[in-house]
Amino acid sequence: MVMPIYDDTPMRYLRRPVVNWALIGLNILVFVLVHSELFGDPLTITRGFAVIPRVLFGEAALANWVVGPPAPLTLVTSLFFHSSVLHLLGNMLFLYVFGDNIEDAMGSLHYLLFYLSCGVASGVFFAYASPHTITPLVGASGAISGVCAAFLLLHPRSTIFGLVAGVFPIRAAAWMFVGTWIVLQFLNALFGEQGHVAWFAHVGGILAGLALTPLFKRRSVRLFAPPPPPPPPLPENIDAPPGF
Repeated sequence: MVMPIYDDTPMRYLRRPVVNWALIGLNILVFVLVHSELFGDPLTITRGFAVIPRVLFGEAALANWVVGPPAPLTLVTSLFFHSSVLHLLGNMLFLYVFGDNIEDAMGSLHYLLFYLSCGVASGVFFAYASPHTITPLVGASGAISGVCAAFLLLHPRSTIFGLVAGVFPIRAAAWMFVGTWIVLQFLNALFGEQGHVAWFAHVGGILAGLALTPLFKRRSVRLFAPPPPPPPPLPENIDAPPGF
């Protein structure tokens, strides 16, 4: 497993990625409220706002005591619910590292629409891949997969600093770091066990991100941009004038 820590891609258009910060804050707030048990059992609440393919396609219905929006709206609400602290932190780390640069490249409103579109696409892809399952889908990873795909298209030659297996430091070009991560999502979806990770949701988000990035980016932003310039060298020490 690879985890990004930071990248060297500078912001060019925005001073602050307010939408990305708001998305991170909203995800954390929802998690705290749900798991505080102020509103009842966290599993029951989460299930009401999750994408459940059989419910989405009208083959089943939730129990009367489970509160939630109409099934189509769960394609959006599910993006803000997480099953565990590790689930939340892993997603928010990816969003923190890559989301600011994508918001910068698209503009805040376009970025929000792009993020939600990738998230909805990931839920639809998951549902059609497993139409008869009652396994709930929650988490921002589908939308974040689209963000990662956008980063690959927009900043492939940037440098990503991260960890492999949570321990070993790595420094790699974005095309290698993000590209490897994307390949792993496809391999797991096709050949891995469909357990706690919704690999097909990741694949759906990636495909949506690849398709939508050219439509949502600023016109002045190029695909496959060159790497950011190195920082200017520090000035050399200047000798003190005579008498000092």
